[in-house]
Amino acid sequence: MAKQAQTPLWEFVDISKSYPGVLANDKVCIKLMPGSIHGLLGENGCGKSTMIKTLSGVQQPDSGKILYNGSPVTISDPQAARDFGVATVFQEFSIVPTLSVGENIYLGNMPRSRLGVIDWQKVHADAAAVLADMDVDIPTEAITGSLSVGEQQLVEIAKAVAINAKMIILDEPTAALGEDEIERLHDLLRAMRRRGTAILYVSHRLDEVERIVDEVTILRNGRVVRASGETEINVAQIVSAMVGEDIGEHYPKEQNATRDVVFEARDIATGAGVSETSFSLCKGEVLGLGGVLGSGRTEIARAIFGSDELTAGELVLNGAPVAFRNEIDAIQAGIALVPENRKFDGLFFNFRASGNITSAALGTLSRFGVLDLKAEEQATRDLIRDLEISTQAEEKTVNFLSGGNQQKIVIARWLFSDAQILILDEPTQGIDIGAKIAVYKLINKLTRAGKSVILISSDHDELLAMSDRIAVVQHGTIRRILPASELSHDDLVRASADPVDIVKEEAFA
Repeated sequence: MAKQAQTPLWEFVDISKSYPGVLANDKVCIKLMPGSIHGLLGENGCGKSTMIKTLSGVQQPDSGKILYNGSPVTISDPQAARDFGVATVFQEFSIVPTLSVGENIYLGNMPRSRLGVIDWQKVHADAAAVLADMDVDIPTEAITGSLSVGEQQLVEIAKAVAINAKMIILDEPTAALGEDEIERLHDLLRAMRRRGTAILYVSHRLDEVERIVDEVTILRNGRVVRASGETEINVAQIVSAMVGEDIGEHYPKEQNATRDVVFEARDIATGAGVSETSFSLCKGEVLGLGGVLGSGRTEIARAIFGSDELTAGELVLNGAPVAFRNEIDAIQAGIALVPENRKFDGLFFNFRASGNITSAALGTLSRFGVLDLKAEEQATRDLIRDLEISTQAEEKTVNFLSGGNQQKIVIARWLFSDAQILILDEPTQGIDIGAKIAVYKLINKLTRAGKSVILISSDHDELLAMSDRIAVVQHGTIRRILPASELSHDDLVRASADPVDIVKEEAFA
């Protein structure tokens, strides 16, 4: 654990902030020490975003004090935060994808010559020096949009280093990263910690929080419910503090898999990179797809769902070959896909829950081409109750709902359509622990009812805990399939990275 100075670099004292009808922060106190990684945790809506906005200068608190090196200060706007050495890396990047890495690092603060024009040579030389100091090998002339998500994340952090930030706020920094990229990022953060940088780390991935942070502050309903300081804290304690009760089991897995094969992929290939991929799926089974980011997991899902045309091989459903020309054919056959990016691919944000839930099976609610709105409302209300979705979903459009409620609405759509095979692509990415547990329980409910699930997840602990078997994907091909009970976290990391020559599929014990 990092050694802490006596005086905090930043200190929040009794910070309160209200919005109409909501007390977002209620006398919150946080100490941020130099050379320390501080986790800020809590469920969606607990007040984390409000605290980030306050320290970033985006908004002002209604009451309380902010101390910098022990002295009261006012962070009047984002530029004032930058002047104090505060840099924020938000979950949605602020880079310009069409500009070079060097341009992005110094965007808004370009070095200029004596004549006042941009000194491009200095831009790239200084950017290269920043990246070298971070031990990051990315060409400064590279177009940022061509980089991987992990490399773009490093460019965002390089922007903070370039302004000599003494305090960096990271909002869900690993939400879209694979295991290798996460470890690379964590190594960089540890190096920055050794140099005395204060880091505020916000994440829903509690296993990595346990590994990387020195101390935590946990918020619930706008208030601090736990601050660890020098005391060790584990995932179970974090979860209990966040949700306000002992939830018992972080991964409440049920064993519902049978030996009855309901779906097979036989040597399938697509133009999107899937190659000679085979697997079977049993009734009541959760089949996990593991692999590094970009390994081809999502492309396999798209092939199964009819989004990408097969160029070779065949799909077999309930013993009979099937050919999906498009997604509609797959939906009519009882296959569903909950996409990785629910914001762009999964939801109609200008609709309420009703329009989103019934969209895949409107024919069941229509007579002579006319939608029965009363029947739609009743069906929606039943699913909202059964899945414990916020009742606000009945009246508000889904863009006003939390990430967890949005995710459950996408899953509710496929329950309404009575899909028998559900492909869940990163179903818990970016949602809080309470919503994650709700999704896990929903997976149990699906398999208990005899439905089958293909689970794609970059969270290895989640994949190991919730799957019956795990298929390791490399370069668009499933290389091996083994019972989840026979694999460890380290096994999965190695299997995802090491080349494997022989495909091996094992059924349940």
